[in-house]
Amino acid sequence: MIKKLGLAALAAGMLAGPALAAEKLIVETSKGCSFDITLRADLAPKHVKQITKLAKEGFYDGIVFHRVIDGFMAQTGDPTGTGMGGSNEPDIQAEFTAEHFARGTVGMARSQDPNSANSQFFIMFAEGGFLDSNYTVWGKVDEQGMACVDKIARGEPPAKPDKMVKVTVK
Repeated sequence: MIKKLGLAALAAGMLAGPALAAEKLIVETSKGCSFDITLRADLAPKHVKQITKLAKEGFYDGIVFHRVIDGFMAQTGDPTGTGMGGSNEPDIQAEFTAEHFARGTVGMARSQDPNSANSQFFIMFAEGGFLDSNYTVWGKVDEQGMACVDKIARGEPPAKPDKMVKVTVK
């Protein structure tokens, strides 16, 4: 019996195969630098699916960072640049988790309705624990990439907003 269970477990492990590397978004900015966002489909599969679909369609190319608050976050993903727009895709149901909004965390912007996220997202400059369990976390920028994020012009909106020149999925 033990041998059978051991073989079954071994076979199950072999069928599962090696773990896949996480997909990334590569964001080239008008600052002349770029950063990678590691996608967290384990936390927010619906959000990652929509973000990657939009990126592959070129939706994010040329979109500005329209709301950039020093010591808080940089927000983008609105084709109108006003903070009021989105894509033609349907809004996404919230996928809240206990994941902490630390520096580099990428979360989904939304209105007061928790199920209103569409295409806008934000990148944290600093800790934002007050957002924990209230906004969907779908990615993370590594510390090396944060050097580029830190260069984004501040303002609501910035006088000369920076853009995502090209966003690709890797």
